[in-house]
Amino acid sequence: MRGCGVSGPDRFEAYDGDDEEPGPPPRIPVPRVSVEDSGLPLPALEEPGDATEPPPVRPVFEHPVLKALLGAWALAACSAEEATAVEEHLGECGACADEARRLREAVGLLQRPDSLDLDPGLRARVLESCLERRPPRVPVPDWAAAYDTETARLDALLQDFGDAEWHAPVRLRWFRGDQATSRRTTVAGVIAHLLSVDGLVAVALGLDDPLGDVAARQPTPASRTEAYWSASRFPPTRAVRAPWREQSHNLVRSVSFTGSGVGRLPVPYGDFELPLHDAMLDRAFECWVHAEDIADAVDYPYDPPSPRHLHRMIDLAARMLPHVLADRRRGGLAAPVHHRHLVTAGQPGRSLRLEIEGSGGGEWLIPLDSPAAKGSAEHEVAHVALDGVEFCRLAAGHVPPQEAAAGQVGDREAIRDVLFAAASLSRM
Repeated sequence: MRGCGVSGPDRFEAYDGDDEEPGPPPRIPVPRVSVEDSGLPLPALEEPGDATEPPPVRPVFEHPVLKALLGAWALAACSAEEATAVEEHLGECGACADEARRLREAVGLLQRPDSLDLDPGLRARVLESCLERRPPRVPVPDWAAAYDTETARLDALLQDFGDAEWHAPVRLRWFRGDQATSRRTTVAGVIAHLLSVDGLVAVALGLDDPLGDVAARQPTPASRTEAYWSASRFPPTRAVRAPWREQSHNLVRSVSFTGSGVGRLPVPYGDFELPLHDAMLDRAFECWVHAEDIADAVDYPYDPPSPRHLHRMIDLAARMLPHVLADRRRGGLAAPVHHRHLVTAGQPGRSLRLEIEGSGGGEWLIPLDSPAAKGSAEHEVAHVALDGVEFCRLAAGHVPPQEAAAGQVGDREAIRDVLFAAASLSRM
């Protein structure tokens, strides 16, 4: 049986087993030869720069379009092409340049400059997370944590200071009686001041006195600072940072190893004394206040303490107010005697409600007539509301008492007495 063939040059016949001869085999293409093996010259390669591509066509913006883009340019919201076109146009058009300058200034007022410092609460959160996983063998007492944090934050601010910043002028401000006063020094002088006053806590703990053989006229913070400043032939320099930081580490280490019972150890300040747990809060408060003084001197932003630590500082100031009121009354600086209503110690008496708003806030009832009396809502004669940070700045002597209160209701003399007593908490 013969199969059907295919016409043309590729015709072949299928073999069906008969004795007839098979057709020609199918054609298989031969392997291709590489151009390198052919002996022919290779084509020339083009250099990357030889390709002549037409340059991209830049869009052309008319004056009305460029003027409409000024707002987006001021907010840095333009594309790269639009920003380039606007900036080239500003060099040619004076009216648009003036408008762009005003828009940039307005944007600067709307945007608060961000601090390069870490969130003051970040360190506490990281430590808390670490301590939850592995409790410390020697924990830092809770009442010393604020001092530990604030000294670390101030040290972080100082670490990149050059000589110019260390000698930048700083004005220390506080209240004496009813009058604001100040003292001029430098950044290095402020750290020397902190070193000198922290030395009161160091001496109470049995550590070395940073004044060494230098004798102060009185064991007060101001006298110790003046003695330290006067002991050197030259003003303090950046070299004061190392002993201050070493002393702060030693204080935290000592109170940690000594245990919680040491918190009641008295720390004399010359005119008064504080238990150690309050003295450490006082030192944390002053460290933060003077860190802000330093940051203002070098034009650098500085955040308030974490809410937990700020609340403790406010609570210390509120607990000290009745004693300061009594001292001012003995000095003739408080309201006349006929306004007083003395009660037995521990009994409720005339009170002022101190409401602290915002971060770290709360409410405190301040007894007005005697430190031994008990604050009472039933005997409330006045109510004052302040922001937490503003109250701390009042207690640091940085805000006039007449301008501090955000709201006040009730006995005007009681309100004035408390606000001026808060300012009297300040000292150099």
